Amino acid sequence: MRDDLTNRGYLPRRNPAFHVPAAASARSEAAPRAVTDTTGAASPLDAYRVAKEPYYRAVADEIALYEAAYSVRMPMMLKGPTGCGKTRFVEYMAWKLGKPLVTVACNEDMTASDLVGRFLLDANGTRWQDGPLTMAARFGGICYLDEVVEARQDTTVVIHSLTDARRVLPLEKKGEIVEAHPDFQVVISYNPGYQSLMKDLKQSTKQRFGALDFNYPEHEVEAEIVVHESGVGLDAAKKLVHIAEHARNLKGHGLDEGISTRMLIYAGSLISRGVAPLAACRVALVRPITDDPDMRNALDSAVTTYF
Repeated sequence: MRDDLTNRGYLPRRNPAFHVPAAASARSEAAPRAVTDTTGAASPLDAYRVAKEPYYRAVADEIALYEAAYSVRMPMMLKGPTGCGKTRFVEYMAWKLGKPLVTVACNEDMTASDLVGRFLLDANGTRWQDGPLTMAARFGGICYLDEVVEARQDTTVVIHSLTDARRVLPLEKKGEIVEAHPDFQVVISYNPGYQSLMKDLKQSTKQRFGALDFNYPEHEVEAEIVVHESGVGLDAAKKLVHIAEHARNLKGHGLDEGISTRMLIYAGSLISRGVAPLAACRVALVRPITDDPDMRNALDSAVTTYF
């Protein structure tokens, strides 16, 4: 898999000499570099830089694969259940590569203008306001479309010209064609468990992306993450993970979705601040995911087994 990704020739026609600076792959404690536009002036994307290293615990070779994909500016698709670390991974990679991260939370009311921009009225008349996609493409950032299937298909089609060899974004209302900055990349994420015929990506969209699968980590790794993020003790973290594994086995048998790693961190955070484990689990794990009395009783029983 690694050879397939790193050998794929996805260099855009207009800028064949794309590369990742050596310093980016070796980034550790150094502060992120300022972003500049073609004139050398400060970029509007400076506000979107990830200034502090986010905690991310690698579970396989996803970091190396993403770095290889970014080196050829391949658009990437992250697939996995809710709360398993997709967004944190993107934040970590943006920090590691020293690139601004422009995040868009997709929804069914989002229009193409929300992504590319629109004309606005102010005291001086009409002016153009770039949308997040245009801003990332113009100045060189990673544009992350979170839960992209929540957007309408006629909205997401706007990314097509940016996610193939053209790497351009036509602004029809403005009469401008934006050529993507050499550092620009599109990343999308979604939960395959929620997709349907009405909410899925077109094949013409999917085949423009490389893909990484995400899932909940193995028991020991997930406990380590909960300890680090919540401050709870290792013994309690392992018990929380056992409860989550029990709930995940009920997915499709009364639960639409299992307990996520994010929810475990919430529960651990409450416990570390003195909340009784049973109460913390009820508030952070059981009550949010189901209203069915029988299912709540089953999950409450699982909690009492470990606490």
